[in-house]
Amino acid sequence: MVQINLEQREVTLKIVYYGPALSGKTTNLEAIHKLLDPGLCGRLMELDTADDRTLFFDLMPVVFRTESGFTVKVKLFTAPGQVMHDSTRRIILKGADGVAFVADSQMHLHKSNSDSWRGLTKNLKANGLEIGKIPVVIQFNKRDLPNIRSDEEIAMMANNGKEPVFKAVATRGEGVIETLEGILREAWRSLDQNFNMEQKLRIGEESFIRHVIKTKPGSHVQGGGL
Repeated sequence: MVQINLEQREVTLKIVYYGPALSGKTTNLEAIHKLLDPGLCGRLMELDTADDRTLFFDLMPVVFRTESGFTVKVKLFTAPGQVMHDSTRRIILKGADGVAFVADSQMHLHKSNSDSWRGLTKNLKANGLEIGKIPVVIQFNKRDLPNIRSDEEIAMMANNGKEPVFKAVATRGEGVIETLEGILREAWRSLDQNFNMEQKLRIGEESFIRHVIKTKPGSHVQGGGL
């Protein structure tokens, strides 16, 4: 749940990158951190382990100040993908304002994606949240590998589902900014509907996105949306 501190004039949003082990959640944050204006980003913190790339979480606060004097912080987390860390995933999802589900495009990992999606549904419910009532976008990552789901199949899934769908090659920074923009837009619209964010902060959706997603000069961002 968004944290609004009127006394300190500070607003904090929490976005969680969720998905099966090694689908590219950490790689997404690493790419985002490299592409965004360093003046807006805090330090990217990682904890690597022998059995999974991220055991606990990555945290990357993106901070900017509005014309109304509010400081807006957008915190990006990743949830560990391995099955044994389910309780950690549940904790990380607590208070989330949006979820970017990072799926692996490889055909043989379809079950891993499905199991992780079911786990997401279960862990959201454990936190009093529901798929369909919390902003969620889906990213199909690793589009550069062989034996992946076709573009046509992903487009069909996007047409049949509610969640916006993006394609990415996170190791090359392709589609990661588009995915971030997608979940931020969904989160902003939800928060504005529930908390009148535009009125409180005197900042609209486009201005919010423009402030958060300010890339480094010369950065080449490649599209990944459908």
